[in-house]
Amino acid sequence: MSTVSTDQRAFLTRSAAAASIAVAVLLAIMKVWAVWRTGSTAMLGSLADTTLDLIASIATLAGVWVAAQPADAEHRFGHGKAEALAAMFQVVLISFSAAGLLFRGVSQLLAGARTEAAADGILVSLVAFAATLALLAWQRHVIRRTGSLAITTDNLHYKSDLALNLAVIAALALEQYAHVAGADAGFGIVIALWLGWGAFSASREAVNQIMDREWPEEKRDELLAVLARNPDLRGVHDLRTRTSGAHDFAQFHASVDPLLTVERAHDVVDAIEDEVMRAFPGIELLVHLDPANRTREEGLATQELLPGKDQSGG
Repeated sequence: MSTVSTDQRAFLTRSAAAASIAVAVLLAIMKVWAVWRTGSTAMLGSLADTTLDLIASIATLAGVWVAAQPADAEHRFGHGKAEALAAMFQVVLISFSAAGLLFRGVSQLLAGARTEAAADGILVSLVAFAATLALLAWQRHVIRRTGSLAITTDNLHYKSDLALNLAVIAALALEQYAHVAGADAGFGIVIALWLGWGAFSASREAVNQIMDREWPEEKRDELLAVLARNPDLRGVHDLRTRTSGAHDFAQFHASVDPLLTVERAHDVVDAIEDEVMRAFPGIELLVHLDPANRTREEGLATQELLPGKDQSGG
């Protein structure tokens, strides 16, 4: 959940995206030189990953910039899903990278190719490791403050880069110094599989947002617990929730005493909204009032009840 204002969130997410672009540019330049010096498949895989990180980070910057725009006449629910779209774009890029690297690794393994100038590749990988650690520290700070999906997905890339750089170092050292034939190509294949798994894992949250998946059960229970504190609310049904970017949305039917005046019922809804807003800052809430015992919905729409209460309020 976001703990900062909209403007602060926009600044933090953009700064994280800009930092990842700067790091990716630096590492790509270094790794192009290292691939030329070593001919390493593992290093080429690292270069491919860094290049895609650069493209993905640009997409992330675009995504968080669009997501930060306020709701307008054509996008009444805001632009939060731009982050999920940016995340899915990154997933596609990673998948293509993994497939290409896997093909090259298998080809190199079958051909028995060897690497050269391992020391240069190891030095580049160590610098890349240090730069990635610094970037991850800033991204973690931003994620804690904003909960940004796009930055979280970008963070997954760079987390995998830590293991990837260590794998490149191991591959070069084993093949050139320990004379383990095929180590470089083997590590390249492992890196390809690692990237593929990362793409699959990163896609799930983005798909959940795009498909308007319901909140996790614990979060829904937390909302119901907040609603149960209102003495005038006898029950709720047809509770629907979703998340778009950093924005939460919830709507439900609220059962109240049918003898309440319109003004009193309006006061009940205001009190409900105030309580929910305190527990879930920034949430978009839509409440429909129903007289108790007049539920007309069927199926899933009737299955949400407040803890310790029933629809009759008895």
